[in-house]
Amino acid sequence: QVQLVESGGGLVQPGGTLRLSCAASGDIFSGNTMAWFRQAPGKQRELVAHITSAGVTNLADSVKGRFTISRDNAKNTVYLQMNSLKPEDTAVYYCTVRSELSGRYYGYWGQGTQVTVSS
Repeated sequence: QVQLVESGGGLVQPGGTLRLSCAASGDIFSGNTMAWFRQAPGKQRELVAHITSAGVTNLADSVKGRFTISRDNAKNTVYLQMNSLKPEDTAVYYCTVRSELSGRYYGYWGQGTQVTVSS
């Protein structure tokens, strides 16, 4: 019933750009914080960015100044604009949802989209 579908990943050279999208079911999108995580091989999944239902954003220190998170509530979609990509950004990127009432993640994940930054 709840569905998250990530897209937009690909292979880019260092310094390149990608725009990731995550389409969410309407029932889970409204009133909740949307977040992007990423997981590189051999590493734990880490929070990249989140955006609240009010549009307040937060970015990991490693991506500040390079990434931008946004949401389109009419389309039930959250975006991650990634500029000035670095090899260390290589990972599978996932989106998920967090309750703004409890502060907890619901535990929903999409299939992920692969981002590879390499020359």
